[in-house]
Amino acid sequence: MSATLSPRRVWWHASRPVTLAASASPVIVGLGVAGHLGAVSLGRTLGALGVAVALQFGVNYANDYSDFIRGADGADRVGPPRAASSGLVPPRAVLGAAITAFVIAAAIGAWLAAITSWWLLGVGAVCIVAAWGYTGGPLPYGYRGFGEVAAFLFFGLVATGGTVYVERGSVGTLALLAGILPGSLAAALLLVNNLRDIESDRAIGKRTLAVILGFKRAYRAFLLLLGVSLAVPLLITIPGLETFTVFLPWVLVPAMEGPVRNALADDPARQVRALKQLAALLAASSILLALGIWTG
Repeated sequence: MSATLSPRRVWWHASRPVTLAASASPVIVGLGVAGHLGAVSLGRTLGALGVAVALQFGVNYANDYSDFIRGADGADRVGPPRAASSGLVPPRAVLGAAITAFVIAAAIGAWLAAITSWWLLGVGAVCIVAAWGYTGGPLPYGYRGFGEVAAFLFFGLVATGGTVYVERGSVGTLALLAGILPGSLAAALLLVNNLRDIESDRAIGKRTLAVILGFKRAYRAFLLLLGVSLAVPLLITIPGLETFTVFLPWVLVPAMEGPVRNALADDPARQVRALKQLAALLAASSILLALGIWTG
């Protein structure tokens, strides 16, 4: 690996740029909700985005470090290289990068709390603890099948609702319903990633949801999550946002065929491709939903 990858390249791969769509998308959806309600602040939006992206970098580097410590990055792993296990980056440097990202997220969050409400500090603390506890600490919940649940909550309801809150001082039903779309697709993204690693995870005792359910049932759960994301426009029309624009994400239904086929393939390389396709779908559908809500 060292002959083909530089430390800088390894750092970039370890940041898992594909997953950055999961952090930005709920902020975009929250911006659309805030715009619909007539309360948008560029500074606060950028602050919410900064917190989300910093937390994403933090959880990715923390996961890289913790998986290395637990021996979860074996030689048979398929996918982007990890920093700590690459031999090019000291594991303590990866841990330091994770801590730095969390500190940046906390600093931006403290500023947002100062101009909105100090209870946001508690929400931020829970987010950081959850980010570390995914694969770190004595009881990592990502090793016990709860990773997708956390992805749905934090990359869906919490991030979308939090963005709306810092914009207008309250959350509301519309924000929570809209947050289901990025949350379900973020959970689908993680589930496909774990589908690819079922055998290697099972070998080291890492019981992800995919390991617990088995490939076929986990794949059905993946399809269910895609269906939930498509149901969001219908849910939004119930509280009274009766406009066809919220159905804009439905134009992307044909784009679901690629990740659906590639996730099912018994080929880790195609499953990696499915991850990239899902990340693009997550970003595009979030943008369209935000536009649909705002113009509605």
